Amino acid sequence: MTTSIIISAVLAIVFVAAAAALSLRRDLTMFQQNSYRPERYRRWLNESGESTTAHRLGALIVFLFVLTPFCPPMFGLGCIAGYSVIYGTWLLRRKYKKPLAMTHRAARIYATCCALAVLIAATAWLISARTATSSVPLQNGLLAAAEALLLVCALPWLIVLGNTLLRPVEKSINKRYYNDARQRLKAMPALKIIGVTGSYGKTTTKHYMQRILSERYETLMTPGSYNTTLGVIRTIREMLKPYHEVFIVEMGAKQTGDIKEICDLVEPSAGIITAVGPQHLESFKTIENVRDTKFELADSIPADGIVIINNDFPMIATREVGNTRCIRYGVSSEASYKAENITYTPEGTRFTVTAPDGWSLDLSTRLVGECNISNLLAAVAMARQLGVPDESIRYAVARIEQVEHRLSIKRVPGGLTIIDDAFNSNPVGSAMALDVLAAMTQGKRILITPGMIELGEQQHELNEQFGFKAASCCDIAIVVGRYNRDAIVAGLERGGMPAEAIRPVDTFADAQQLLSASAATGDTVLYENDLPDTFK
Repeated sequence: MTTSIIISAVLAIVFVAAAAALSLRRDLTMFQQNSYRPERYRRWLNESGESTTAHRLGALIVFLFVLTPFCPPMFGLGCIAGYSVIYGTWLLRRKYKKPLAMTHRAARIYATCCALAVLIAATAWLISARTATSSVPLQNGLLAAAEALLLVCALPWLIVLGNTLLRPVEKSINKRYYNDARQRLKAMPALKIIGVTGSYGKTTTKHYMQRILSERYETLMTPGSYNTTLGVIRTIREMLKPYHEVFIVEMGAKQTGDIKEICDLVEPSAGIITAVGPQHLESFKTIENVRDTKFELADSIPADGIVIINNDFPMIATREVGNTRCIRYGVSSEASYKAENITYTPEGTRFTVTAPDGWSLDLSTRLVGECNISNLLAAVAMARQLGVPDESIRYAVARIEQVEHRLSIKRVPGGLTIIDDAFNSNPVGSAMALDVLAAMTQGKRILITPGMIELGEQQHELNEQFGFKAASCCDIAIVVGRYNRDAIVAGLERGGMPAEAIRPVDTFADAQQLLSASAATGDTVLYENDLPDTFK
């Protein structure tokens, strides 16, 4: 009997430990999606209700039940094991849009939290076992399993604790990496470093500029969304080679000082500011803070450098730059570099770039949308400043591929045209994407979107405006998730879209099923934004 009791207790503890390990991995995934920032993670926990989900409440209910006098100990162990299997199976089957990247930092946090969990559970059991009125192995085993189960409810806060304990370690490691990156840059004094920032458009502009400058220079750009200080450091240490002549650095920011921190590291001699808009207002609070943060790049350029900025945004056009040479570009505003005679064709876009000195260049591109032309304009202006010949610019622009998930257009089997603008969404870019959708006159025009995020107090207003514009640009609107549903639907209704054309769904999987049932050959589908797992 004693052997079976021990085996039952051990199995229950093993099952709950496995479920806790999987749950901790999920919590770490969400912590990573919140940029390892405890304040953002805590805010997300509060807003999403993640700390009080059905699974965590279930763990609490099972814990309380198995410790009641009328719950037989063996039955209690079975309940704990059964719950752990159900929860663990759900976690194993869970799919994430952005899975956990088990970096060295993530591994350190995970290992620290596992050690903390074992230490807390063991300490709690030893204390409770010493004060218990019974020393029966079955009851002690039940107590150990139950306390391990209770710990599942506290794992989100354990992540924060583990990260806090590791701060001195991370600071020391980051300082070593930072110094190494600085030494590598100092060893390449001839390297031209170009910073690119903006509320939106920076990644696309970076890609376009890299393609054009590569016609003359050995060029490296920060890959993907490596637009933080640590991402830039990693690029320098792992990818920058002695033969590189130009280094294009994308600079992102979630709070004031972020871009200055990157500039202090790389010391750019040139820069591009693509946009200032209501992005990340939850952390910046005001649009003025956004502008001042983006202009940390311009303020870091030396007197003999150059900064190229987009005059199409009033917050940029009215901001003076006195520390370095400044060139302004624009599609719809007065500027030094202008995109004129824009003509959209089935093959893409034709336009002319003009400059005040009488220079002009006719260009053709496969890209569509005013936002893409604006980003190309910035890249062309920088290429000309760096001496890339006109013919090389023309050749590169004609062969630039659409950046994946950023207003790219493709045809798929079944005769559908897909406009993929799913990487992220902002008020200006989403409006331009809707304009492209509106221009598609063959078949139905279908919008699939969860709306825009991180817009602070303007979240509801801007999403309602987006819905209002969408009503005149599409025939069917599939609104995904609940985060912006009320605002978008209100805008669609205000814009006069029939109720039967507005299709709210909970997930993208539901949207795909609905699309399969309603789409036909010749239809066009716009995917506008794809929220990460931190938004429901």
